[in-house]
Amino acid sequence: MTAVLRVGVVGVGVMGADHASRLATRVRGASLVAVSDADPARASAVAARFPGVAVFASPLSLIASSDVDAVVIASPPAAHESQVLACMAAGKYVLCEKPLTDSSTSARRLLEAARDLPRPLVQVGFMRRFDPSYTRLHGLLPSLGRLLLLHNVHRNVSAPASFGSEMIVRDSLVHEVDVCRWLFGSEILAVSVLAPASSSLAPAGVRDPLVAVFRMASGGMATTEVFINSQVGYEVRCEAVGETGSAFVEAPRPLPPDFVARFATAYDVEVQAWVSACLRGSVDGPGLWDGYAATTASEAGVRSLQNGGEPVAVETFT
Repeated sequence: MTAVLRVGVVGVGVMGADHASRLATRVRGASLVAVSDADPARASAVAARFPGVAVFASPLSLIASSDVDAVVIASPPAAHESQVLACMAAGKYVLCEKPLTDSSTSARRLLEAARDLPRPLVQVGFMRRFDPSYTRLHGLLPSLGRLLLLHNVHRNVSAPASFGSEMIVRDSLVHEVDVCRWLFGSEILAVSVLAPASSSLAPAGVRDPLVAVFRMASGGMATTEVFINSQVGYEVRCEAVGETGSAFVEAPRPLPPDFVARFATAYDVEVQAWVSACLRGSVDGPGLWDGYAATTASEAGVRSLQNGGEPVAVETFT
């Protein structure tokens, strides 16, 4: 690997364009060299902002390019499996935005394919593990005694009508799935997703807010409110309750407008850590198992929502 990691970005919508800017202007040891998107005009517009960035017509041609050392995947989840597999086949490090894929079956195929690799190549974009307030909470946990409960709140101002109830579980709640696994240091055994009275401001047919309950293998429990049409601001907070105390991740005030603003520092730290690890020849952040476990728990949450909130066991393979 060279002293500078040449990175291509696949998918330059909101998240991908943000990562492209980060790689081009703020991340040490990285050079943004290529972009690709299903919308060629959007890819060209992002590339034009930074000198020397090539536009590839297809993500697979970007991944195969000898001018690209590593890849950030920020395309829709349904495209992730083929793109991550291509990165693994090319022996290239990849930072794949969450969710890892759109199904546990697909995520399992990636896990099985990775067994033949000489070293791990894939990091999954669970950026809260890199947020200073969450890392501080993680560091405080030993002082709280055995962790018994987590209480999470995850609110957005609004969401498009296309962001349906199941997407709330798969694309929003998935962050709390990973946070709970990380903070408890334990897998999720069962998920319940309950739908109280919906907000009249939610799009027709969308159950919003939702309340999720996770039963952890450690014996602990976590609750999460997800409310994507709260109308107020982007509000994420967490309380950890242990046997001898509690600690918080507070929401900043005033509330930021969206996740890009709230977690700007977390994304910077995450991508810098990923680049630095790639240059060392390693993967240090959440990996394929974390992506698979989160996808599997989210699927259980969707089934629970469909079944009126009944608990659904999370089944993972070993």
